Amino acid sequence: MIVVTGGAGFIGSNFVLDWLAAGGEPVVNLDKLTYAGNLENLRSLDDDARHVFVQGDIGDQPLVESLLARYQPRAVLNFAAESHVDRSIHAPGTFIETNVLGTFRLLEAVRGYWAALAGPAREQFRFLHVSTDEVYGSLAPQDPAFSEQHRYEPNSPYSASKAASDHLVRAYHHTYGLPVVTTNCSNNYGPYHFPEKLIPLIIVNALAGKPLPVYGDGQQIRDWLYVGDHCSAIRRVLAAGRLGETYNVGGWNEQPNIDIVHTVCRLLDELRPRGDGSRYETLITYVKDRPGHDRRYAIDARKIERELGWKPAETFASGIRKTVQWYLAHGDWVQRVQSGAYREWITTQYAQAA
Repeated sequence: MIVVTGGAGFIGSNFVLDWLAAGGEPVVNLDKLTYAGNLENLRSLDDDARHVFVQGDIGDQPLVESLLARYQPRAVLNFAAESHVDRSIHAPGTFIETNVLGTFRLLEAVRGYWAALAGPAREQFRFLHVSTDEVYGSLAPQDPAFSEQHRYEPNSPYSASKAASDHLVRAYHHTYGLPVVTTNCSNNYGPYHFPEKLIPLIIVNALAGKPLPVYGDGQQIRDWLYVGDHCSAIRRVLAAGRLGETYNVGGWNEQPNIDIVHTVCRLLDELRPRGDGSRYETLITYVKDRPGHDRRYAIDARKIERELGWKPAETFASGIRKTVQWYLAHGDWVQRVQSGAYREWITTQYAQAA
């Protein structure tokens, strides 16, 4: 048995589906079900006895303690986080509450559980913390990619809250001996991605004939990682990662945001042409850049390949095609997750053109 926190979100739900499809042991899935946590992602598991869903907060320490005592997991994987930079700029308190205080309370519950274990159960237990490359700050065009030794320089309330959670995880290993491993990933994309992030937002807006908002000049560079590859990396780190270590997980794919938008538009032109014959790129609209927008992220993923033999299976060309095809085939999912609150957020966030 493993416990997954945040397992109804984008990356977490992909991991749960991937884990059970590969024949992994049962999963207790703890998720608060905020706007981005969606049980629709897990509908295929409704009749699967290996999946136990619990609605709750990682900050609810008594709840976490009761779940650990009841299910006796061999590992806890922490995906739970508030993760949208734009939202963190508008409402940073939520990010501090979940990503910092929530992680602290989760660690306290796990520490108590692990301390009471004995023998092989204690030796084999793992706490895997899923984090982001944004904790490292921003890179200049010619800077080397982020390695695990790069110092933390977070630039947004979101990345600062994740940096704090990483430091707590590290401290619990060095102070208490808690058997932890941490992964820092680059920008994920793929199925079940909530449509406020760049790629699903562009797909959804394009299909609706709405403007495709691009911040500033669109030259912000990111390393893009297909979510299925991220899931395989996490499985590998859980199985063989060295205790106390951090592993950067990236897709070896640096591209400016505007190039990503054009790629998605070209795929939609091919797979779902517009009725009037016009091209989707005519919908591109440049909007005012967000405050403190990091210019470039890039992941050096050589450590995980060298030590654990992992590297991404998808190229960006193959991964982005799979992603666009998934959204075209799952319009019903998109409609169900787009609540009134979400639509109001998008209108507010992208209302002001550059």
